Amino acid sequence: MNHGIPLLQVLIDHLKKLPGIGEKSARRLAFSILDMEEEEIRDFAETLLQVKEKIGYCKRCGNLAEGEICRICADPTRNGSILCVVERPSDLYILEVSGKYRGRYHVLHGILSPLDGVGPGDLKLEQLEERISDGEIEEVIVATNPSVEGDTTMLYIAKMLKKYDVKITRPARGLPFGSSLEFVDTGTITKALEGRETI
Repeated sequence: MNHGIPLLQVLIDHLKKLPGIGEKSARRLAFSILDMEEEEIRDFAETLLQVKEKIGYCKRCGNLAEGEICRICADPTRNGSILCVVERPSDLYILEVSGKYRGRYHVLHGILSPLDGVGPGDLKLEQLEERISDGEIEEVIVATNPSVEGDTTMLYIAKMLKKYDVKITRPARGLPFGSSLEFVDTGTITKALEGRETI
């Protein structure tokens, strides 16, 4: 839809780049932004800039962090013998909401997808193996999303880590195949983690 205001359309086009935001949602958000007080908009814009400038990735696990190490890796109360492998930082936060998992994490930043040109070298698999080779970790929970690509990644990790004395498990299949962790309720996630299966 052409509003006759090029700058407004630029804002709408930027908002459409966000996942799950189509033309209608982007338009609603743009008009909501126009209704905000100028000070609110300045604060919002400044926050966006600061987020981009100050948030990076944890050097240990790949989670989001303000600084070199994320809050989970820095927490001495976490169980260092259990490592949960997830696809993205957003998956980690979904598992954290359940409040039942107190181990540490490793973020792959993707999954194996040959059709999309994503191979083992594109993921944080080498770093994962380095962490396992230290000998501190006793169990690796591979919590990739239940999909063909997620299962392929899980099996690749299981094969890669077979030479180490480590138990490799996955969340129980209460998670619907083809779904994403971000759309699963915390109760299901909790039960899936509690009933995890050996790979």
